[in-house]
Amino acid sequence: MTWWPLIKVLPQKTNLHFVKYARYAAVLSIVLCVASIVGCFVPGLNMGIDFRGGASLEVSKPAGQVIELEKVRESVAGLNLGDVGVQGIARLDTNVNDGSTAIVRFQVPEGKDQTTVVNEVEGAITAATGQVTYSGVSVVGSKVSGELFTSGLLALGCAIVLMFAYIWFRFEPQFGFGAVAGLLHDVILTFGLIVVLRLEFSLNMVAAILTVIGYSMNDTVVVFDRLRENLRKYKTMPLRDVIDLSLNETLTRTIITGVTAVLVLAALAVFGGEALRGFSIALMFGIIVGTYSSIYVGAPIILLWGVKRGELNDDAKPIKLGMASRP
Repeated sequence: MTWWPLIKVLPQKTNLHFVKYARYAAVLSIVLCVASIVGCFVPGLNMGIDFRGGASLEVSKPAGQVIELEKVRESVAGLNLGDVGVQGIARLDTNVNDGSTAIVRFQVPEGKDQTTVVNEVEGAITAATGQVTYSGVSVVGSKVSGELFTSGLLALGCAIVLMFAYIWFRFEPQFGFGAVAGLLHDVILTFGLIVVLRLEFSLNMVAAILTVIGYSMNDTVVVFDRLRENLRKYKTMPLRDVIDLSLNETLTRTIITGVTAVLVLAALAVFGGEALRGFSIALMFGIIVGTYSSIYVGAPIILLWGVKRGELNDDAKPIKLGMASRP
């Protein structure tokens, strides 16, 4: 596909000095991470119904008639009840999801009577979709929501620990610390974006952050694998030059993969509806910072720590990058 103009724009070989700017990137990353951590407490995360608690009710029409979920979502959102979730489910009598039944979840503002709020929701849905049947009203308490929030954070922590163990096993400890530093960097900055944009932090957001962790780790492994290969191949080359070489060799692949994923997520954010917009935005941002962290977080930590050089291959010859003479 060399004829494709967007691919031809990318040079086949680059000679960028990434390590040269590592200190400036480190200062920027530290400032943004500190700001993101502070923002998670003040003003704090905008908790969705999954973590804050609220009410849910079942909405149904006769079999064969379809409930327009977007109309239901817009009608309930117009009541300013915070996070609203609408999901189609299977009918209880046929166990078939024919579009005639849905679950509506919404928050009950503090100080308001639950029955009054439920009546307002039912009235808004009826006005938007016509006559429907309501059943199965239930309330999710703050205790259950708190347990979900704790479980979500535990899932993120376990993912990071398992990734560290994998990198430690496959490479060396310093590679593991570099990878985990990059993962923490990506997760913290994604939380910062959620705070700044006041996105609803729900189970969808937990899924988005877990996906960011997986993508960031995949990109980091590609860079580390090439770095390990070059460390064995160019045993006499300064470490900073080997890192620059490895990053340049994987740069085109990283850009193409990242841009492809971002384009898909951008389409999902625009056309996927309100339910997927926050998820898509967080995932797009996470992919961008994940690419950045592979270059300016994980690799510089290896430079600071140092590595043991592997045995030089017999056919390996040192090469010059135009920067090997730097001290």
